[in-house]
Amino acid sequence: MPQALDICIRGSGIVGRTLALLLARERLRVGLVEQPAPAGKPPATDVRAYALNRASRELLESVRCWPADEASATPVRRMQVWGDRGSELNFDAGESGSPALTWIVDVPVLEAQLAEAVRYQPQIEVLSAPAPARLTVVCEGRTSSTRAEFGVDFEVTPYPQHALATRIRCEKPHGQVARQWFAHGEILAFLPMDGAQGNSVAIVWSVSPERASYLQGLEAADFCHELENASAHTLGSLTLASERRTWPLQKAQARQWSGRAAEGAWVLAGDAAHNVHPLAGQGLNLGLADVAELTRVLHGREYWRGVDDEKLLRRYERARKAGMLALDVGMDGLQLLFAREGEAWGALRHWGLQGVERSGMLKNWLARRAMNF
Repeated sequence: MPQALDICIRGSGIVGRTLALLLARERLRVGLVEQPAPAGKPPATDVRAYALNRASRELLESVRCWPADEASATPVRRMQVWGDRGSELNFDAGESGSPALTWIVDVPVLEAQLAEAVRYQPQIEVLSAPAPARLTVVCEGRTSSTRAEFGVDFEVTPYPQHALATRIRCEKPHGQVARQWFAHGEILAFLPMDGAQGNSVAIVWSVSPERASYLQGLEAADFCHELENASAHTLGSLTLASERRTWPLQKAQARQWSGRAAEGAWVLAGDAAHNVHPLAGQGLNLGLADVAELTRVLHGREYWRGVDDEKLLRRYERARKAGMLALDVGMDGLQLLFAREGEAWGALRHWGLQGVERSGMLKNWLARRAMNF
């Protein structure tokens, strides 16, 4: 007879696989549900890249899945932010005594390493469908069907923007600098890739839905011309290096992150529990923080409590909701500030960026918060 599962994780992305590997080290029997690829449909090119902070790096290193090749996890030494009317804000890792502000990680590379680690972990059983377990952890992403199946309210506030993501090659090397432009209600980010000497960047461009549709439909040369203008030709001429992907942006959070259904106890983690605007690049960091907290709570549980103990799971829920609160309010405020057009909003953004640039202590605090010091 197969051994009964302690935990069934629904969703095999970065969050789900990292959690499976950490829980397997606790000698828990883990089932990891992988969704099969659609039959007869070639997989889409993955253009994603994530900015991961120090805590996320340490968590992935603990399961030996941090990319060893710097080209797949490029350290960001500096960050430059430009706003209206020539305002500018600069962060430097050296000022905080850190080797990097963040690391830009190539998603397919990281996912492949995690999948390989799962394959060699005997405590993890890869499943094609959910199986009974004392605890179900839902890591299926923002459109989770299991969350809906458990009757969880997911409170969604759409932003009047879509994100457009792609990869480009630049005439000039990026110099390990992350760059961000705020202008005319749009937010454009250049994330350096392919190591210290690289000239490739991943972009995320937050624009109106109409503008996103327009940019998506342009020929490659015309799209790059628009991008060169939006980035003030900072890295010279640009060449499109991948497909373009767009998706609507939203702020969302589940009303309840833990509970009990007919199948047993459950908790949510990652995008199944919360969504934030990508302007600060914290989405995956928040999901991995969920993983770290849930692992910590289960590891430190009293000996008489099982993994499905409701009080135990509420400890996780309270801790992560508290951790999300300040960031959620901050991201919502920044999106409101930087995605609005008009002279008054432009003046306010100019004043704010220049004030932070000259603030000293506030600027250093913001940098350290982003790096998770």
